[in-house]
Amino acid sequence: MTNIISEFKEIPTTCISDAMNGLNNLDSSVKPLKENYKIAGRAFTVKIPVGENLAVLIAIREAKPGNILVIDAKGDTYRAIAGDFIVGMAKTLELGGIVVDGVIRDIMGIKQLDFPVFCKGTTVAASSKHDQGEINVPISCGGTTIYPGDLIVGDVDGVVVIPQNNEEEILRKSIDKFNKDQKRAESISGNPDKVRKYLADLV
Repeated sequence: MTNIISEFKEIPTTCISDAMNGLNNLDSSVKPLKENYKIAGRAFTVKIPVGENLAVLIAIREAKPGNILVIDAKGDTYRAIAGDFIVGMAKTLELGGIVVDGVIRDIMGIKQLDFPVFCKGTTVAASSKHDQGEINVPISCGGTTIYPGDLIVGDVDGVVVIPQNNEEEILRKSIDKFNKDQKRAESISGNPDKVRKYLADLV
């Protein structure tokens, strides 16, 4: 894991989103299966036709350890892009997580794997394996454009995408935002007079 990825992993997605003016967030329906999941890594992108998941298997084979599999499933919630067997292979090959604007199945088995999956929910229907789809191409996932290699950060509040061309600047702004939020909270926490003054200064 590179240093910049490690640094982004320590910052809440809310601060990163604020640093980008809220423009690079996935749709709020894409959530972690467990609240404690936190991911940060390079996007390995996958584009699949609705109801197909062969490209997901190919991507798991081709991705590098630490990569986040980001899957454009067109928002489909009828057929699962993966179950516990497929997610288990991703964990075995040390991928950093899976993000999909679609659904998974075998939810209890996946939770037991303790491998971070961010998705729109669960279903019972499986996908087919007739169309290879595409991997490592620009995609739209959760209403956001994602290029291979973009930084993906996710936590309980959602998923943000950090474009490669200005990730250093976004990191700096994110850290500044986080520090300012911390200082602001510490300066008024538990002090009614300071809270009232802060609220009064807003208008």
